[in-house]
Amino acid sequence: MNALVLDGEGPVHGQIRRALSSAILTGRIPPGGRIPPESELMALFGASRMTVHRAVAALAAEGLVRRNRRAGTVASPEARGRAVFEIWDIGAEIRASGQEHRFEILSRAVRPADEGDMDLPAGAHLLDIVTRHLANDTPMQVEERLINLDAAPDAATEPFAAVSPGRWLLDRVPWTEAEHAIRAVAAPARVAKLLGMKAGEAALVVERRTWNGPVPVTFARLWHAGDRHRLVGRFAAGR
Repeated sequence: MNALVLDGEGPVHGQIRRALSSAILTGRIPPGGRIPPESELMALFGASRMTVHRAVAALAAEGLVRRNRRAGTVASPEARGRAVFEIWDIGAEIRASGQEHRFEILSRAVRPADEGDMDLPAGAHLLDIVTRHLANDTPMQVEERLINLDAAPDAATEPFAAVSPGRWLLDRVPWTEAEHAIRAVAAPARVAKLLGMKAGEAALVVERRTWNGPVPVTFARLWHAGDRHRLVGRFAAGR
């Protein structure tokens, strides 16, 4: 477990959750593998019991670990199949590749929901925010995001100066269900310019929705240049 390292960004419980989920999804902790008890995680990360418990509870809620009084906490057998669909932060992906991540907020506005926005009633309050993520100086993702302010009211005044909107949501707003749609499309001119592409070139688009119980939390449309991004999942037969 010495390979478990915190990334230094955001609340400590979120960093612990990401360190453990990465180990599970990459197979360093195999299906059925034991997660260190909370006392060991407290010593490893220098964190309080409450902080460690919150991180492990989040993993259990997401289905990445199973908790049993006798056997302890183990990685779920189904966890590896979630590799493509796990809600990952683009900044963590960029840093894992050895590059520097930075982002810039291109636009933001609080507005009433239009008909069809996240299946919310017309007039519900949304934060409409667009972010560009870069690896060193190379544009990697354009993030068009709507946040339901009934689910995340603090987002309205959060400056997102040090933490990107997607990462902020992962750290602070629980989710119980997610939906992904992945497709290849011709990049429209506005997106192509932001990604350093030519209009009409192939772009990979991930559309992601999350809910907390019945309440919609966020919708994100994530644009990537087709030759700069890939999604990988590894699956085992019978799991």
